[in-house]
Amino acid sequence: MRVLHIIPSMAPSYGGPATALPGIAKGLLDAGVSVDVATIINPGEQADPAQAVSDEAHGFRRFVFARTTRPYRISLPLGRWLDERVREYALVHVHAVFTYSSRAGCRSAFSNAVPYIVRPLGILNRWGMEQRRPLAKKFFFKFIEKPLLDAAAGMHYTSETEAEEAARLSIRAPARIVPLGIDLGPFERLPGREIFVSRFFPDSHAGGPVILFLSRLDPKKGIDLLLDAFQSMLSSHPRARLVIAGDGDAAFVRSLKERAAQLGLGGSVVWPGFLAGEMKLAALAAADVFCLPSHSENFGMALLEAMAAGKACVSSDQVALGVEAARSSAVKLVTRDAASIAKALEDVMASADRRSQLGATARTYAREHHGIAAVGTRLAAWYEEIVGAKR
Repeated sequence: MRVLHIIPSMAPSYGGPATALPGIAKGLLDAGVSVDVATIINPGEQADPAQAVSDEAHGFRRFVFARTTRPYRISLPLGRWLDERVREYALVHVHAVFTYSSRAGCRSAFSNAVPYIVRPLGILNRWGMEQRRPLAKKFFFKFIEKPLLDAAAGMHYTSETEAEEAARLSIRAPARIVPLGIDLGPFERLPGREIFVSRFFPDSHAGGPVILFLSRLDPKKGIDLLLDAFQSMLSSHPRARLVIAGDGDAAFVRSLKERAAQLGLGGSVVWPGFLAGEMKLAALAAADVFCLPSHSENFGMALLEAMAAGKACVSSDQVALGVEAARSSAVKLVTRDAASIAKALEDVMASADRRSQLGATARTYAREHHGIAAVGTRLAAWYEEIVGAKR
């Protein structure tokens, strides 16, 4: 069986969706499913849909298409290619909603009688629908998105929380919960912490406890709450350092740095920017505590990576993975307020044994529930169920 996955971007800066897809593809390949990926061009790439880029490590081919317009990432070449080629695939798996690529994928699959699944990436959650362009989303959802979702062969949610929130929208397509998985190997063999420390910490700052946030810099991530929480605990932990790793909208990043300055945090907050590869793993190695205080996360890929790395993790109760892992005592859960976050960080930082125990439980949870083999097997079985029903 050959399946086409459609995603707006494979750029690492796109965050969890782009990070998760290679693992999904590898798990599917191991389960006997061939995967192609169609996406829109990233900065610095060449768009040539006739020449697929082969990802040897994860076993999929990627077709890259030029953008026709910068706003909304419209790509007419992608739409034409889908109309010409979509019948070559047994099934289409669409990642995202409210994007040109998702609408084009659903429409083309529907028009050619190819079954399709939609993974909405948490955008249908209440926070996502109400906090960002709510009037436009309400209109587009009613007249454009919902008819396409109703006709889907299935809705792919990655957590119970995401499925429950989306249920209020009365989408007729059957729902299935399949969590995300990652290749655990790199996170279980971290490089030395000195790689990160020597590059980003002045000598006088090295040696204190390190709190790490590593994700997209976005308003929904609750970074403002984390800054407030860190400021309130700095007097009792004067050598502590807060690392805010990631990138995002330039104006928003600037506002975060201004807020840190207003709080008097100065050199206690480190801004290494976007991290990937060995430096990302080194940042995890250097961290004593990982914190993801998001206002809304349909899954929480950054949290999963920190858990796989054996880090003591603090998560808000709006991160779906955090809620589920907390039931197994693998994550310390907090509400979305600075006082709750500060208290949890204080509790975890107070005891090396506590951090070690929490980190070990987190790693075990990640290994047992989120390896790519298990996820690939579940998705492959779902695909076969849908394609078999069509036959």
